[in-house]
Amino acid sequence: MARNREFDENVVLQKAMELFWEQGYEKTSINDLVERMGVHRRSLYDTFGDKHALFMMAIDRYESATKSNLESLVSRSKSAKQAIRFIFDYMIEGSEDGPTGCLFVNSAVELASRDSEVDAKACESFKFTEELLAELIRKGQHNGEFQSKEFAEVLAASLHNTLLGIRVLVQTSVGKDKLNLIANFSMSLLDK
Repeated sequence: MARNREFDENVVLQKAMELFWEQGYEKTSINDLVERMGVHRRSLYDTFGDKHALFMMAIDRYESATKSNLESLVSRSKSAKQAIRFIFDYMIEGSEDGPTGCLFVNSAVELASRDSEVDAKACESFKFTEELLAELIRKGQHNGEFQSKEFAEVLAASLHNTLLGIRVLVQTSVGKDKLNLIANFSMSLLDK
């Protein structure tokens, strides 16, 4: 007779995601995961597979939450400029329900050069953000919010590059005032 699961899969996956986000893939051991998730080792393997499979599920969960957060920020904004500012603020302030920084940036730096699945997921996430920025820039150019005549894709790539740098810097002792100065300067490119 099969035993019923004694845990909520979504809750324990969230805990695994946060642990990978805090420590990275290599530093996180199966014992760390068992302890943080509050499940037996056998249950972890039976439910999620090996460590890499669990990590990829955690990445998918993070991707879903990040996309949802970004789409929510954009839908709440009154203008393209405000939407882009909200995105910068989100990256600077972080989310209330997780560690600082970005799981995708951390994972790309740690693993992308030797793990094609992680590389593909990180690139997919970065592409989503860059395309979202390009869409907002085109909207802002069309309605006169932005004066720059540069291609929206070029401006989006530049802004996205700044966002990636901010995602790294938020994990350091660099103050938020400096991060906001960087964001403001990058956004000023939209009016040049």
